[in-house]
Amino acid sequence: MSIVDYPYYQNLIHKQTIALGNLYFFKKFVVCEFKEGVNIDFDNFNEAKTAIEKQFGSSYFGFVANRIHSYSILITDAPLFNEAFKNLKAYATITYSSFSSQVFEIENHFFNFNRQKFNELDAAIHWVTQHLEETATGF
Repeated sequence: MSIVDYPYYQNLIHKQTIALGNLYFFKKFVVCEFKEGVNIDFDNFNEAKTAIEKQFGSSYFGFVANRIHSYSILITDAPLFNEAFKNLKAYATITYSSFSSQVFEIENHFFNFNRQKFNELDAAIHWVTQHLEETATGF
């Protein structure tokens, strides 16, 4: 289910449509809903990277990958993503199929972010916001 169908959507600050899909910016995190079948690499993620940097600057932020569509990430670019997003403190992925869930487990071996997998968007947003609060207070 898309973020637009959730009550939390009323807290939206800004929506940006990019070549890869839609970015929904909230106060401390971004929800990304990428298009069906896109292949994400560090180069074509630049438009999203620029939007994220504009929104959050050097502040800590969270990333919620709402995988309502199937897409792929070039795993060999993981070190570039790890280096580019040092202020990313919570990365939640919502998986809607066993295949997406298995892909998440494989990706976990390559990304250095604090990543968690969820079956529903509400739980993912709760975890991201809670983790960001704990990071800010040092607990």
